[in-house]
Amino acid sequence: MQQAGKQVDIHALAGHSRFNGFHGLVLWWCVLILVIDGYDLAVVGAALPSIMKDMGVDATSAGVMAGSALFGTMLGAIFLGTLADRIGRPRMIAVCVALFSVFTALTGLATEPIGFSVARFIAGLGIGGVLPIVTAQMGEFAPAKLRTRLVTMVFAGYSVGGILVALTAKQLIESHGWQWVFYVAGLPVLLIPLILKTMPESLSFLLKQGDQRQLGEIAARLAPDQPKAAGTVYVGASTERLYDAPVRTLFDAGRAFSTVMIWVAFMTGLFMVYALNSWLTKLMAMTGYSLGSALNFVIVFNVGAIVGAIGGGLLSDKFNIKHVLVAFYVVGAASLAALAYTKSTGLLFVAVFVVGASTLGTQLLAYAYAGDFYPPAVRSTGVGFASGIGRIGAIAAPILIGWLVSLSLPIEQNFMAIALAGVIGAAAVSFVNQSRAASTQARAARAATGEVGRVDGAIRPASK
Repeated sequence: MQQAGKQVDIHALAGHSRFNGFHGLVLWWCVLILVIDGYDLAVVGAALPSIMKDMGVDATSAGVMAGSALFGTMLGAIFLGTLADRIGRPRMIAVCVALFSVFTALTGLATEPIGFSVARFIAGLGIGGVLPIVTAQMGEFAPAKLRTRLVTMVFAGYSVGGILVALTAKQLIESHGWQWVFYVAGLPVLLIPLILKTMPESLSFLLKQGDQRQLGEIAARLAPDQPKAAGTVYVGASTERLYDAPVRTLFDAGRAFSTVMIWVAFMTGLFMVYALNSWLTKLMAMTGYSLGSALNFVIVFNVGAIVGAIGGGLLSDKFNIKHVLVAFYVVGAASLAALAYTKSTGLLFVAVFVVGASTLGTQLLAYAYAGDFYPPAVRSTGVGFASGIGRIGAIAAPILIGWLVSLSLPIEQNFMAIALAGVIGAAAVSFVNQSRAASTQARAARAATGEVGRVDGAIRPASK
């Protein structure tokens, strides 16, 4: 029973809450937003063969066109993800949805490479910006025992978006032209009023604002059966400061080297993902498969990614998430190498499934790992910078693979180039100092104060 004058650690209350309808609402919005986001990003890869033919561009130019959105995602992840910690996450999510919906639809109006690239760049700002924000949002409200699982479920929505592209692209392109796969992407802008009305504000943002009324309302929804006393004050963790310079804090408390290693891991993971997102359809077409058959590989790739993301989340809730992530990078590299030399169609589908689980699935797990590493007050900033800097790999991938395709090298060499990134990613994660992770330090703090087994020190006497 709570007593008057008590302080309640709102983050601990969220961590020890039981999954209920409130958590389901946050999960629903985060998944749906990433379904849309995944569609908007994957749509270029599905339409690329038709775009190349219609605009008369070669593989190198097509790689640059595909990469223009990725340059936008880099800037969006860094600046919009960071800005969300300052102006509030629901507002910034609405801005991102508006950007990627409107400008993906406008891409369908492009008739030449420059106009296409400009529209994709602006859409990319929203695509990249929303990823770290929904990661931080789900991670902040999720019960601690389910956190990794729920965050990876959110990112499974990204793969569902890729599947929607593959399922609809063939029919739309053949019946109406490649432009229509872009036009339909404008519909989600209609969801913005609902997002602003129903998406809860970040706990860390409300703490900075001193908004005890909203904190109390959210606390009641997080733990509806826990009694509340008049005069209860909601606070952050005792070790958490409400930072004025959140970017600098990514390098505080011995996190500097680990932050750089997380950035390297994101660069290599995103290199694998976007190399395949942009060129898998074309690479499979180069081996003799029709557009429809090549898109079937895209479906299998994304189904594998969903299985990998959810499976990785389950494993990470049971084992050390760092070790799980290293294993996923290694399997990704090995499966890409196997894909390079697999000739049987049946075995190719199996290989593509494993590649999806261990490349896109790996990157989705990496977002959960980054969210676990940084403190709540700078979680959007930490994941945003990792995602933004990591986009260097995403930008390089379609351009590099496009250049390799233009050289008419054996297709095996394209896949081996992508596999090398997985080896580097595994090494980078291995060098991260897990003792500096926010989750590790929180457990150590609870052990030091004898709070293991209770509600994470959620309630403590008010300061005198």
